[in-house]
Amino acid sequence: MITACVSAPVTDPVALPAGDWRLDRNHASVHWQARHFGLAWYTARFDELDASLTFDPLAPEAARLTAIIAADSISTGNEDFDERLRGPGWFAADTSPQILFEAHGIAVTGENAGYADGNLTIRGVTQPVRMDIVFYGGNFNFLENRDVIGFGADMVVSRSEFGIGQLVPAGIAGDEVRIRIEAEFLREE
Repeated sequence: MITACVSAPVTDPVALPAGDWRLDRNHASVHWQARHFGLAWYTARFDELDASLTFDPLAPEAARLTAIIAADSISTGNEDFDERLRGPGWFAADTSPQILFEAHGIAVTGENAGYADGNLTIRGVTQPVRMDIVFYGGNFNFLENRDVIGFGADMVVSRSEFGIGQLVPAGIAGDEVRIRIEAEFLREE
């Protein structure tokens, strides 16, 4: 039985190895939500992302995190709408192909909780943001033959601050955007 080969995650960060980690793209997702007519949270995702993390469990505040999302990988389930979102009135993916987050400070606020302050760049506009983080733990991924760690994170931004204010004044699409991230990182060899 394969389940007999998997142990429970180690949730004490100090017990995990320090080093450089790379996003496991097969076990990561970025979803976002914005209000539609003030009625419901419209949900979509980005399909192409990458990230790197340098992490020392004895000095988590010194961790470095860089995440890159391909702006044209936006997916709402409606290809016609996706094309509009890739266009100049929204993400301008042809002239600003990457969404970039770079953390410049990480703080531990609880046993498995913290936040990362950093800069988020969308459409060439950079704004300071805070990402709330929950550390799920780490384990040995026997399929990859490497250590793996997992996180969940949330961030809220105002899209108009990044030059994406279309339909906000009309009340059709809300300005507040909720971003939810789930990510596993594999230790680099």
